[in-house]
This record gives sequence, C-alpha cells and structure tokens, in this order.
Amino acid sequence: MALILNIETSSTNCSVSLSKDEEILVLKEDNNAGYSHAEKLHLFIMEAIEISGISKNNLDAIAISKGPGSFTGLRIGVSTAKGICFALDKPLISISTLEALAHQIKTNKGLIIPMLDARRMEVYSAIFDWEYNPNREIQAQVLDETSFKSELENGKVYFIGNGVEKTKTIISHYNAVFTEGKLPSASTMGKLANMKYKKSDFEDVAYFEPYYLKDFVALKTKKN
Repeated sequence: MALILNIETSSTNCSVSLSKDEEILVLKEDNNAGYSHAEKLHLFIMEAIEISGISKNNLDAIAISKGPGSFTGLRIGVSTAKGICFALDKPLISISTLEALAHQIKTNKGLIIPMLDARRMEVYSAIFDWEYNPNREIQAQVLDETSFKSELENGKVYFIGNGVEKTKTIISHYNAVFTEGKLPSASTMGKLANMKYKKSDFEDVAYFEPYYLKDFVALKTKKN
C-alpha cells in the first residue's frame, strides 16, 4: 500500500490530492485566474493530510506534476514538493502534466490530445491513444487549419485542456471532440504516481527541475 501526496500547480488550478494505491482519498483544489498557489498550496496540503487522518510521516512519496505549464506555477509546486521530500526524507515522483490531463478522458476508441495554452496561437500538446499510450511526444506548436489533420482523418480525436478554447475556433472537423473547462488536476495523478512508486521510479530531489519545454524569458520594460 502506497500513500502518496500529489501536487498539481501547472495551470491556474491549484490542486492537491492524497492517494492510497490508485484510490484518491482526499482532493483539494481551487481554480483562480489570479493564481492562488502561493496562498493556497500549503493550506491544501495540510488540510488533505488532516482530513485523511494520516500522519505526514506515514506518507510513502510525494508526486509532482512536472510540466509543461505555467513557469511560476511549476516553480512553486516543485519547490514545495522538494521541501517536503527533504523534510520528511521521502522520495519524489514526477508526473507528466499532459499525461495526467489525458486521463480525464474516458473512451474506448480514437486519440486523446491534451493541450495547454502557451499564449497567442501556440499550445503545449501531446498525443495518446485511448489506452493512454504515447502516440506523439510533447511539443510546443502553433495552431492553424492543418493542425492534427492526419489524426482527425483517421478517427475520433478528443481534445482537452485550456488550449481547447483557441483550437475549436480554427479546427472544425466531424471527428473532433472538444472537452472544455478542464485543467490539470491532482485527481488523476494517483494511478500514475502509484505505477512509478512500484517501479521505484524516483527523481533526484536535489537536482530535479520542472519541465518548462520552452526557456523562460523575462521581458524588460522599456524606459521612455
């Protein structure tokens, strides 16, 4: 039996869950457009542990959604997870944000394309089959009318994530199924974290960094 604390901060949704094996025992989350991570993350962690009635020392591992996603959100989540790992001497598990997002779709056919908004007409996306096996690696791509054309011509394609809103404005195909209003959540991290825990697939806590996909560029304000 593995008790794992799951942390997801890659988007505006600040999300924490506590899982036992593959079962989610407690879920705490808040989707605030202003990013509530700095204020809510530690509170949610404490509340999840308190509600479960489990001592933090009995946790077996800490799982973090590693990205891609918001630079600031990922930094807050990863630094928090690493801090807990160091304090409690627990292993760190990293989960692909897009893979966990794909698991919000339940189907028995077609492809699943989780996508996160990367500003303008760009998204971070990956492609999985309906059994969540990777079909294409994660990419930062600029959307146009030809995006995912071959996938759409071969069968149903399920799009999910906050990149869906812009995608549906330029892609109109009878095989496209758009699931709106969904963000990465710790609710789908338990199964993936448990699989990695069983294989002892852990990260080096000292050197682990989020998967930003694109380098962060700080824009300087021009002086008049």
